[in-house]
Amino acid sequence: MASMGALAFDEFGRPFIIIKDQDRQKRLTGNAAIKSHILAARTVASTLRTSLGPKGLDKLMVSADGDITITNDGATILKMMDVDHQIAKLLVQLSQSQDDEIGDGTTGVVVLAGALLEKAEHLLDKGVHPIRIADGFEMAARCAIQSLERNAETFPLDVNNLEPLIQTAMTTLGSKIVNKCHRHMAEIAVNAVLAVADMETRDVNFELIKVETKVGGQLEDTMLVKGVIVDKDFSHPQMPKVLKNVKIAILTCPFEPPKPKTKHKLDVTSVEDYKNLRKYEHEKFEEMVQQVKDSGAGLAICQWGFDDEANHMLLQRELPAVRWVGGPEIELIAIATGGRIVPRFEELTPDKLGYAGVVKELCFGTTKDRMLVIEECTNSKAVTIFIRGGNKMIVDEAKRSIHDALCVIRNLVRDNRIVYGGGAPEISCAIAVAKEADSIKTLEQYPFRAFADALESIPLALAENSGLNPIHTLTEIKARQVAENNAALGIDCLCKGTADMKEQHVIETLHSKKQQILLATQVVKMILKIDDVRSPDDGY
Repeated sequence: MASMGALAFDEFGRPFIIIKDQDRQKRLTGNAAIKSHILAARTVASTLRTSLGPKGLDKLMVSADGDITITNDGATILKMMDVDHQIAKLLVQLSQSQDDEIGDGTTGVVVLAGALLEKAEHLLDKGVHPIRIADGFEMAARCAIQSLERNAETFPLDVNNLEPLIQTAMTTLGSKIVNKCHRHMAEIAVNAVLAVADMETRDVNFELIKVETKVGGQLEDTMLVKGVIVDKDFSHPQMPKVLKNVKIAILTCPFEPPKPKTKHKLDVTSVEDYKNLRKYEHEKFEEMVQQVKDSGAGLAICQWGFDDEANHMLLQRELPAVRWVGGPEIELIAIATGGRIVPRFEELTPDKLGYAGVVKELCFGTTKDRMLVIEECTNSKAVTIFIRGGNKMIVDEAKRSIHDALCVIRNLVRDNRIVYGGGAPEISCAIAVAKEADSIKTLEQYPFRAFADALESIPLALAENSGLNPIHTLTEIKARQVAENNAALGIDCLCKGTADMKEQHVIETLHSKKQQILLATQVVKMILKIDDVRSPDDGY
């Protein structure tokens, strides 16, 4: 019994177990536990470090069933990495929360967290208590955010002057696979967000932006459709390929005769019975098609399928139809066309019909793949970004890139304050935090200086990934920021000959930068406070 765990005795002398399987458990306590966590987190951060910035490298990941993903999106890399260590999983969640809240900066936030933990390890070796380190980091984060807000600039959100928004989207897309046509992609992202944005309430409904992909063509063929694209074609090949000024019936009821319920039985004992049944089915089909025609609809979009007989009858009655349209697409078509989703044919009335200026079929290459485009709708707010690309991996990565750009533009609609990128905000924050450290009389000055050093890991990684001399480049920019009092000086990753990010139009949202620093600090603080780990012999 003693081998099962540590025994203790209550006041009546009865034994009870404190910890189960004590003999088979490993235990790490104090600084050894914290250093173990730091090592795990730094390993993850160092994996992502080479993916940072416009010259960052991509990662290729193979899933258990052999699917290949190539990306440099931090959240995607971490999501697909097979991470076992619990602390490493914290960094995966950190990247995911940055992706959910901001949509961009998912690599930077993990690199920063890794750098903070590295600096914390040096302080632990000097004998600084982990709680003092955590508190110092938190104070330093507040100081860094104040510095960001001082250096932030506001640019007016003007729908007639989209250039600042496009420049911001281009910064986001600069490190992605789509950077060879990133102005085109940035314009698509900006126009898509502004099409669905409510400028009075400063809100963006992302559900109205649909992203469709089709392998084939080039990235340059990507387009923004002011309407909806559905990956379906007309139910009969002889139906017209283009419809203009058409009223649309959106149905969730199938073109089928009512089926007998389970409690009832239908006996067909003679040819006559069968003919009657067939006649009844035919009449029902006619009645359904007639009800749709009577409502004034020129196109039926149906969530369910229908058999060849109904399909043939729809063709005879000159009522084009689309079948097997999924639930989300049905809802989006209803929003875009201003129509109502009708669950029964009896409820179909003219006022429930949607309207579209053009419904046409797109045909691709030699594969005869077809898609439907519904444009010029009553409610033009619903838009679709249609992405093309050479293969599935390029298309998928373009989709992730566009998502990041959409998120950044949405954040600007909500809060239009910006900072200049290229590592410039991190350098200016590092200078401010280091300066503040000189005025602190307590032990927290050491975590303050460590925080300033950690912030410099971002510009260092940018310089390294761009093939520059990291220390030399960073030292020069720091000196120039102080001498010229210019917080827009950063790393010239693209070798344009100027370190002024204002001139290079490298723009990031203030909200994104603040969130990166806050999230990274919170996670590091949490890791520093875990000083006791018990785990079975097979590891974490």
